[in-house]
This record gives sequence, structure tokens and C-alpha cells, in this order.
Amino acid sequence: MTLYRTSGDTEIVRALTEAAQSGKQVAVMIELQARFDEVNNIAWARTLEGFGVHVAYGLPGLKTHTKTALVVRKEADGIRRYAHIGSGNYNSQTARVYTDLGLLTSDPSIGADLTDLFNSLTGFSRQNAFRNLLVAPRNMRQRFTEMVDREAELARAGRPGRIIAKMNSLVDAELIQHLYDASQAGANIDLIVRGICCLRPGIPGISDRIKVTSIVGRFLEHSRIFYFGNDGNEEIYFGSADWMPRNFDRRVEVVAPIEKRQLHPRVCALLETCLADNRQAWDLHRDGTYVQRKPGANPVVSTHERLLQNSWGLIALPAVTEDTRTAMSLSA
Repeated sequence: MTLYRTSGDTEIVRALTEAAQSGKQVAVMIELQARFDEVNNIAWARTLEGFGVHVAYGLPGLKTHTKTALVVRKEADGIRRYAHIGSGNYNSQTARVYTDLGLLTSDPSIGADLTDLFNSLTGFSRQNAFRNLLVAPRNMRQRFTEMVDREAELARAGRPGRIIAKMNSLVDAELIQHLYDASQAGANIDLIVRGICCLRPGIPGISDRIKVTSIVGRFLEHSRIFYFGNDGNEEIYFGSADWMPRNFDRRVEVVAPIEKRQLHPRVCALLETCLADNRQAWDLHRDGTYVQRKPGANPVVSTHERLLQNSWGLIALPAVTEDTRTAMSLSA
């Protein structure tokens, strides 16, 4: 497991120490440079080592920001790997106020990728190639750039180019230029960026097909989700990385594909709700100002209220307009 930011009452640490005491092999990668949590993480590292946990501290020059866990079990039909990949920290306190996504899977390819990643983090190998996962600083920047450019090429060919990206911050100048190019090619792009956004939407001839929305409300928007239309064969990714130079080049990050088509409607419903929000959404204008949306005479659509009401049934989120559904061009 990787631990970037954990809390004082965490059940995760208790479970790890109990596993080690019961004879299981436990390895934990702790990031000692997690801002504001350096002292806490040093204390947790000493505690875990005291219980027989193998503690590693990552790769020189890279901060380990990924949120991943891997359980390897000997079962009746052989060895099976269970992987968890998240957008949020294993922290019981922030879990109450952050919105995040997590994927628990026994997919063999993802399990193999995480095994390679953990072998790299704990010093047993140097891994540069991965099967399914986008891993920074190895292949993530290149793969995201390729997918943005693919939507641009589809648009140039008269096909629908569609990108929806949700993140905390958008800063990377190189990827922003590719988004501008995709807009000029005719691709429709929606960016849901809670915090810093260095892209200017709505500039005629440059970014007039790009819209930027920030959702600010009861919870801190923390999930990172990336949707690519891919000419009707949609691809959806999520994980720990924003589109920033530090995430692409100076951190260990993991973004995973959501390959099970049955899961796509849940994630797409969340994106639809964010795009249809008329209460907690702020639109970024081309002059750099933000203007809050108002419901007016329309029914109120509040992302966080919807999440509270439908936390176990995102597929059935109500009152998303038909225009929004059509604009997303989803194939769910």
C-alpha cells in the first residue's frame, strides 16, 4: 500500500499492523514529504516498522502521490491479486469532506501493473512499461497527449471529438496547448476544474469550443476523471493526477482505465451532474473571471445535494437536461 496522507485514528494502519502480526507479508510505501503531514508520517513509519511491516520511502527525486493498494492471496484456484486504485488518500478524516472515486478490481492486467509498480517503489526493479495503467513520470503525459490529439484528429475528419476532464488544477502548458489545438480542430471540450486553471476558455478561434466549470460547495471536489469520446468507443480514466507539471514529471501517480462498461454509467452520471449544476457551479470566462450559475426559474441542480441523495445510485441521478446528455455523446 502507498500512504501519502493518513489520519491519527486511521483503521488502515491498524489493519496493516494486525496483518503483519498474524504472519502476513506487509509492505508500505510512506511519503515523508506529504505537505503538512511530514511529522505524522514519520511517526506512522516508526509504528509500522515496530510491528514488522516493511516500510519503504519511495524513489529519489520523486514524491509518491499515488493512492494504491494490492492484496495477493493464495486461493483454491491459485494466486489472485486484488487491486485498489483511488483518487483520494487513505485518510478517514478527509474521506468525510472530499469527493473521490475508488476502484476495487481483480483484473489480472491491473494487478500485474501494480505488482510492477510496487516492485519499483520498494527497490526490487526499475519499471518503465505498463500494460493498462498510466503511471507518472513514465507514460502518463504521453498517453494523455495522444488521447487529446486523437479527439482533435476525429474532429478534423468530421467525426465528433469529445473530451471531459475533471481535476483539481490545470496548469501544464504543454497539455493546454494540445487542448487549444483540439478546440480549433472542432472538438468539444468541458473541463471541470475546482482550483487553479491556466487555460482561458471561449477565446474566438483559439478556445471557443472549451468550457471551464468549477464546483464549490459543501465538499471539496477531489476526484480526477478523464472522458474521451473515441468515436463512440468511449474511454474513461480516473486516478490521483491533476494536469500539472509536478504530477506528470515529479511525482509517482497512477491513473487507471475503467474498462468494465457496466461501470461507465455511474461515472458519466457524475460528470453529467457537474455539467448541469446551476447552484454550486462557477463558469470561467475568457477574461479570467468566474460567474456563478443561477437556477432562475429552472429546477435547482446541486452536485453535492445529488451526491448525498444518490450516493449508492449514481446511475439514476435525476433532472439532468436532455441537452446535457446529448452534448456529452455518451454511449452508456
